[in-house]
Amino acid sequence: MRVFITGGTGLIGSAVVAELLGNGHTVLALTRSDASAQVAEAAGAEPIRGGLADLDVLRAGVTKADGVIHLAFANDFSSPEALANAVAEESAALAALGEALVGSDRPFVTCSGTPAVPGRASTEADSIPAEGPLGGRGRAVMGVLDLASRGVRSSAVRLPRTVHNNGAGGFAGVLTGIARRTGVSGYPADGTQRWPAVHAHDAAVLFRLALERAEAGTAWHAVADEGDPVRDIAEVIGRRLDLPVESVPPQTYGALGAIFAADQPSSSAHTRQVLGWEPKHPSLLADLENIQP
Repeated sequence: MRVFITGGTGLIGSAVVAELLGNGHTVLALTRSDASAQVAEAAGAEPIRGGLADLDVLRAGVTKADGVIHLAFANDFSSPEALANAVAEESAALAALGEALVGSDRPFVTCSGTPAVPGRASTEADSIPAEGPLGGRGRAVMGVLDLASRGVRSSAVRLPRTVHNNGAGGFAGVLTGIARRTGVSGYPADGTQRWPAVHAHDAAVLFRLALERAEAGTAWHAVADEGDPVRDIAEVIGRRLDLPVESVPPQTYGALGAIFAADQPSSSAHTRQVLGWEPKHPSLLADLENIQP
């Protein structure tokens, strides 16, 4: 299959590209710069120059592909305004990609986050939030899944709070970065809230399975670790960096403060049973041992 991918040179995207190429697919990768184009070429993908805001480039990429995987996001959490702009850019890109696929019966795999459900681990049957700081992303993903009624084999891979590789990535990576800057390995509230996680290479396998097998309008959970207490995550970071571990105010995390403080375990039992997905790479706590002082 010839696959057009956005975000193909990031931590998750590079793993997805390798997984696709290793299983006989060819890859067209959206690249924003000469440097990212060189990374894509070195990985074995064909670069298509442009960004998420270049809607004509996105449409052109769809015309060259048998399927689409979307992973790109600005990841600017510096302020509520910056986050809103990133969400709006992605929403417009998803709409353009989806419209270009209508009536083709081609697969369109997008990504979202696992939802938080009070009192239990969330499942694939739970809805993702359509309100709050990231509510726009939820609405855009639901729009992608609704394309199932318009001749698109659309699906969504829901990613946990931390997608990691070699000790880096996701919410845990944010904690590590803040710890290096402030000299404290912090956690919000009492640290008993749980964050799910998955290794990037395990997530990549699920993206490929969704591309190849997922029925239209379905959602899947890329969850290997159902939920590690944030305090446990901070303790590994603190030990690796030789820093004190303590609770810090939610505003330490800016626009993500409320999300960081929420208990949000998640299950992937349905995904494993239906798609035969089985994570094989190290857990988050084990992978964090790769953090270099």
